[in-house]
Amino acid sequence: MADFTLRQLELFAALPDHPTLGSAAASLSISESALSQAITALERAAGEQLCVRRKARGLQLTPSGQFFAQRARLLLRDADALINDLAGAAGELKGPVRLGCFASFASTVLPAVLDQLPEQYPGISVEVTVGSHDELLPALDAGQLDLAMVYDMELPAGYHQRTIYRTELQAVLPPEHPLAARPTVDLADLADEPLIMYESSPSTANTYRVFADRGLRPRIVSSMPQVVLVQALVGRGLGYALLMSRPEAPAVTVEGRDVAVRPLSPPVSPTTMCAIWPETMVLSPRAEAVLGHAVRALSGSVPE
Repeated sequence: MADFTLRQLELFAALPDHPTLGSAAASLSISESALSQAITALERAAGEQLCVRRKARGLQLTPSGQFFAQRARLLLRDADALINDLAGAAGELKGPVRLGCFASFASTVLPAVLDQLPEQYPGISVEVTVGSHDELLPALDAGQLDLAMVYDMELPAGYHQRTIYRTELQAVLPPEHPLAARPTVDLADLADEPLIMYESSPSTANTYRVFADRGLRPRIVSSMPQVVLVQALVGRGLGYALLMSRPEAPAVTVEGRDVAVRPLSPPVSPTTMCAIWPETMVLSPRAEAVLGHAVRALSGSVPE
């Protein structure tokens, strides 16, 4: 068996977050010399160099060190889960769940997911990370998240998946727009209108694709990295937007201005909001409990 301790793994797992040995030592409340000794012991156990320590150039992990740090984080998470799952076996779920959430629906999804969770599972603490697919998927792969709620669009292979609710693209229009008087809107009627693009992966690529599938090109007048900004511009009458249907999403902007939300006809880009986690991972009982709560809270919120 390899000759190292969990404490040494904990120290090394923190190194990718720090540019120098000094900053890592300060964050870990340990002396630089003690941290250096722990690294040396791990390198001895691994049989190769894991990082380059130069005062003038700071701290740099070797490719082997980057791999070692990632696997160390997974081992530490599993060790933590082992202790917490013992409490679960005794009838009480206890410990952290690291939950990722796609930014575009976080404001309408997370409140419903987190509501009443402390009452049902008082021993579970949820740590939330909000971001795009480009940010959440690497965090999942690195073991920094237990699961993530994302759209089932352009997802690579290698993830377990559980549907939470079904969704599709909708038109968001200023209330006074002529198309807002219709019960549904054809994408062809929007092509020449000014589009406020929601700029985020995979939403941007999906929007371009749905136009291309109809042989159309959007007239983009602005690109915004947040849904609330997109809606605010629509509320000001500066254009329309294409956004996925979301549970409990109010048809009002952050400034209190109304917007008109209309289904597209024919329907465009039907997909699901789902929870995913790497196929190499097994969800802990705590993560399963949080996911089950999310499904119950959200699955009936958006009509199929």
